[in-house]
Amino acid sequence: MQKFEVIITYVNIGFSDAVMDAARDAGAHGGTVIHARGTGTKDMESKYGIVITPEKEMIMILVDAEIKDKVMSSIYKSAGLGNDGQGIAFSLPVNDVVGLKFDETKK
Repeated sequence: MQKFEVIITYVNIGFSDAVMDAARDAGAHGGTVIHARGTGTKDMESKYGIVITPEKEMIMILVDAEIKDKVMSSIYKSAGLGNDGQGIAFSLPVNDVVGLKFDETKK
């Protein structure tokens, strides 16, 4: 059974293409971009060294679990906190996937 992870990345507006380019370079096939609104406090800005801008883009990328670390590393180098995109990314395990070409439920 193939295992998947979803990588969720939040970046400043205008940086979703950089995230997707980096993800594709690391083996991802595509993603979904959603307009998002971030909130935070001045404490977050000083504690984490980031400026909280309310307008964000959230990118969700479903990947094979085997390439998750490679994709996340590529995203971080391209649009991470040290870049203008000020992106943060995290992953979550995915229990089931249906509707994709490699869907095993159609056997």
